[in-house]
Amino acid sequence: MKNKKVLEEMTPYKPGKQMEEVKKEYGLSRIVKLASNENPYGHSEQIDTYMSQAGIGYHFYPDGYTSELRSAVAAKLNVSETKLLFGSGTDEIIQIIGRAFLYPGANTVMATPTFPQYKHSARIEGAEVREVPLMNGKHDLDGMLDAVDESTNIVWLCSPNNPTGCVIPKDDFYTFMDACPSDVLVVLDEAYYEYVSSDVHPHVLEHLDNYDNLIVLRTFSKAYGLAGLRVGYGIASESLINRLDVVRGPFNTSSLAQKAAAAAINDDQFVNHSIERNKVVKQSFEQFLDSIGWHYFTSHTNFLLISTPISGDRVFQYLLEKGFIVRAGEAIGAPNSIRVTIGKEKDMEELKEILHQMHLKLEKEQSL
Repeated sequence: MKNKKVLEEMTPYKPGKQMEEVKKEYGLSRIVKLASNENPYGHSEQIDTYMSQAGIGYHFYPDGYTSELRSAVAAKLNVSETKLLFGSGTDEIIQIIGRAFLYPGANTVMATPTFPQYKHSARIEGAEVREVPLMNGKHDLDGMLDAVDESTNIVWLCSPNNPTGCVIPKDDFYTFMDACPSDVLVVLDEAYYEYVSSDVHPHVLEHLDNYDNLIVLRTFSKAYGLAGLRVGYGIASESLINRLDVVRGPFNTSSLAQKAAAAAINDDQFVNHSIERNKVVKQSFEQFLDSIGWHYFTSHTNFLLISTPISGDRVFQYLLEKGFIVRAGEAIGAPNSIRVTIGKEKDMEELKEILHQMHLKLEKEQSL
């Protein structure tokens, strides 16, 4: 069959180990999953109440315009409803952007390591991928500007960056936007927006009208705890949204997901509780890492990228056998590291003890 040749050079996305799979493989009764940056506190209770009364007719197609959710998000963000695009997670919006703007002969610029779907989507569309290494976990914005030329169609910025958790400082972001050619689309992926403190935020939406070549991506998968329902969205100028909407599938978000997200977005109490608990538990875990001398990047998210004295794969396997699923750095372009989602306090205390024992074991091996 005459598929795109690049598909023969690529592999499908490989998700992290699933909990039931690990239980069966290692004979464990309890698993703690800290690999996918999900909210360990679940989702708003208001969703359960709302959904029980929603009366969704599953035999009908969903609202292709996402009217109820669109209205709720527009009101929450104080933006026009015509400036919003919804997708099955931001993964789909990334795919939509790639289909609309990338093709053979065009190139796209991104950091490395960063969220892998930018590169994955670009390669499928046949575009050249230009990767600029991070500097101390942060985007090298000057280096990325240097990589832009007349054939560049998209620049991807991930802030906070996945997997490092570092943010792009607000002044640096606006300096970049002012220097970037106006015919190059800049995608600012703010999947972890809710975890970033207000004084660090660039507050991009307040300045969106100044940049017709900017789209901001956000999601309900992280702080809102709706990863299983797949709802993400983009905010941009009406003209840009209209072009992307041509590529979007007509019924790309389910009725269930739309209703749940509309209920979730106004439960500030749940989101604020999740963020505050994440902050407290993360600080405690950082203090532990300091005590054993393991370096980590300053993260404005619900995860940490931690340098390991041995390969990340080996640490991953060690923890897996103890019932903890994390993400090995080798799998996300960051060798000799692990990415750990910040879980509940009890689980993180248990993880500390396991890592402490591993640290002592490695020290003993090195002294022999």
